[in-house]
Amino acid sequence: MQKALKTATLAVVLAATGITGGPANAQTPPGRQDLPPVRERQELPTQKLNLTLEQRHTIRELIKDVKDQASTHDVKAVVGEPIPSDITPSPMPAAVGQKVPQVKAHRFFVAGQKIVIVDPKDNNVAEVISLSEN
Repeated sequence: MQKALKTATLAVVLAATGITGGPANAQTPPGRQDLPPVRERQELPTQKLNLTLEQRHTIRELIKDVKDQASTHDVKAVVGEPIPSDITPSPMPAAVGQKVPQVKAHRFFVAGQKIVIVDPKDNNVAEVISLSEN
């Protein structure tokens, strides 16, 4: 009888402290299958500029006059992707840099009906702004 009592007591103590031979599923959070590993997540392209609608409007209004310098071919500009090697972006106009400081160091070009803002460090697209106010 004492042996059975000791065994039952030991089982209760082990269960209460979580020291069992089985897996501790309740203690371990499930893995996130919807996210890539951390190393891969850091390399994913992200939108570098968080411009408000007002800032986009300001950039559009100040750069639309430069439209005559527009590229003759339409460029597929995707945020985080490099720009084509045959395009040389222009420095951001001083007026734009004063009104929207986060684009001051960036460069830009106009292609078709888009203003493409480029990060000068890696020549990747940082933002695309439509020239039409849709």
